[in-house]
Amino acid sequence: MKHILSFDDVTYIYHTRRGETVAAEHLSFSLDEGEFAAVIGPSGCGKTTLLSLAAGLLTPSEGKVESGGASFGYMLQKDELFPWRTVEKNLYLPLEIKKMKGDAPRKRVRALAEKYGLGGFLQSYPAQLSGGMRQRAALIRTLAADPDVLLLDEPFSALDYQTRLNVTEDVSHIIRSEGKTALLITHDISEAISLADRVLVLTRRPARIRSTHSLGFSEKNPLKRREMSGFSAWFELLWKELNA
Repeated sequence: MKHILSFDDVTYIYHTRRGETVAAEHLSFSLDEGEFAAVIGPSGCGKTTLLSLAAGLLTPSEGKVESGGASFGYMLQKDELFPWRTVEKNLYLPLEIKKMKGDAPRKRVRALAEKYGLGGFLQSYPAQLSGGMRQRAALIRTLAADPDVLLLDEPFSALDYQTRLNVTEDVSHIIRSEGKTALLITHDISEAISLADRVLVLTRRPARIRSTHSLGFSEKNPLKRREMSGFSAWFELLWKELNA
């Protein structure tokens, strides 16, 4: 399997007037093409720093991050849809930023919207959508420029529990159907187990990789996976590691 993203002994240090803060230390791991990986860790341990390093928004203080020219799409905790733009125009935003002109990219975005249940809402405004539909729109917007890797920064944390379960199913289906590679940051152990092929557990700051687990589920549907016999055993193991 081809590596699409690799961290090689990466350390990142924040420099402030008060001194230095080591956010991440000696991180080494690879993400395979088509893989869905999740990262969990204690609050404030540097999970979002890891995503920023992956996307090239931060440069390692030591070590290196390699992506082989892969392109990245970033999905945030909130949908961040512009309320004054229609859903369609929100979906086109990455095309405008990247100056992807012509009708072909827009046709692709409209096809994604139709395929994943937003075709009838393209002329609506974000305030007219449910929380789940807004998050689905945010994902389709992230996919608009056809990135190789999706970086998901706790994208379900602003949703209520029931909506969250439904949206994780939607997001998992869309990402896997489109054959994308994904790296999810989450504080929710159950969410990580239900979505990912592999889970990385970080230590407290400075973040190091405590352990890596390939989950081995053949079932990809998050809701069905939660009902499987091995789910609780993985939860117990990851809980103990997270709180060690």
